[in-house]
Amino acid sequence: MTLIIVAIWIAGLVMIATGNITKINRAATAIFAGTVGWVLYICYGTDFVMSQHPTEYTDFLGGANPTSIAVKEYIAQNVFLKFVGRGAELVIFLLATMTIVEILNNNGCFDFFKEMLKTRKSKKLLWVMTLLTFVVSANLDNLTVTTMMLVLMHELIPSRRQRMIYGSAIVVAANCGGALTVIGDPIGLFLWNNGSVSATSFSLSLAVPCLLAYLLPTWWLSRMLPEHIDSQWTSMPYRGDDTNLKVWQRLVMLIVGIGGLWFIPSFHAITRLSPFLGALCVLSVLWIVNEIMNRKLMNVDQMIQRRTPRVLQYGILQLMLYVMGIILAIGVVMETGFVSWLSAQCHHYIGNIWIMGAVAGLFSSVVDTFATGVSFFALENGLPENDMYYKIIAYSCAMGGNVLLVGSVSGLALMKMEHIHVGWFFKNVGWVIMLSWVLGMIALWLL
Repeated sequence: MTLIIVAIWIAGLVMIATGNITKINRAATAIFAGTVGWVLYICYGTDFVMSQHPTEYTDFLGGANPTSIAVKEYIAQNVFLKFVGRGAELVIFLLATMTIVEILNNNGCFDFFKEMLKTRKSKKLLWVMTLLTFVVSANLDNLTVTTMMLVLMHELIPSRRQRMIYGSAIVVAANCGGALTVIGDPIGLFLWNNGSVSATSFSLSLAVPCLLAYLLPTWWLSRMLPEHIDSQWTSMPYRGDDTNLKVWQRLVMLIVGIGGLWFIPSFHAITRLSPFLGALCVLSVLWIVNEIMNRKLMNVDQMIQRRTPRVLQYGILQLMLYVMGIILAIGVVMETGFVSWLSAQCHHYIGNIWIMGAVAGLFSSVVDTFATGVSFFALENGLPENDMYYKIIAYSCAMGGNVLLVGSVSGLALMKMEHIHVGWFFKNVGWVIMLSWVLGMIALWLL
């Protein structure tokens, strides 16, 4: 049964890697692998529990006779729920932060970014746009930031050829910015929730590598642009799906939302409570501010209108389901004992964290950054907090996902929106991203 469960997980990884070809959603694949794996696991529950948790199971029985009902109750209460809790922490955090983004977007708070992009100089536009993306993605989920910036880019730039260049730079900036912090990417969030890294140490270690990985490809892409560009922009309107807020009101809401997200690592350090609770606190404060600002419109038809891009809402729901599916699938494979065996083989035949990082990056370029990262983290349970292994894997997975676009959800969003092919991307910028990834690994080793 262990072989069958592992085979389902491997088949799931293959389906995720080839999702762009098969057109089967990776979230559906992850949920299938996770749920079916646990159903098969519990069918042979006694064998697995006696192999992995004999002492704990004996204590659970308390002298009673072991039965099939007892072993199922033990698995449900003491094994399965542990992984549900890990996945739920990530999903609730994503749900809270994405709701914060929707409130800000619906009130036109991100229109300030459009004001900053008023220029006819193509290279200046590229650098300002990607710098905004890099900074904002360090505080919000990189898929959300990518979608927002791609929608904005689509409104500003009429030429598809130029949008391909700008879009590629946006994806690189979003993934590099997201990799810089523990709240900018699901991989960092996973490590932070598990207590594997602290927010400050993680960001300080990856600052130089992430900057290198962002600056070099962006500079290379800027060389492909003409001197001037015919961009389309208008003055910042009084907009929003449910608001006619003034500029100062939007600015207050933006400060409350983004400033609150900056405070979440401090909240976790002070209280030691799960980061998702800090995100919910920020959401509640912003929600109250939103209702105060919009109190005149609470009972009118404008309040139910929505202009938030459906691709953003749908994409975030997929991401949350995908994260839960991956956590459940990895969890059941770990509980079979296969991960422990594989970890021992890696220590024996590889035994070097830098080689492991390179392998993780190569895997993430074709499979998926989150699935690859969680799989490689599972190989090394029990390492001390802020161990270099965690940072190497997190960085390599994030950068590897940039090389071919298909490895990251941000890259897939760009491929769907601008119809970019993997071959074009690698030929024009993918190999530069790979070079910057290597330079970042060298910087990580030296620093």
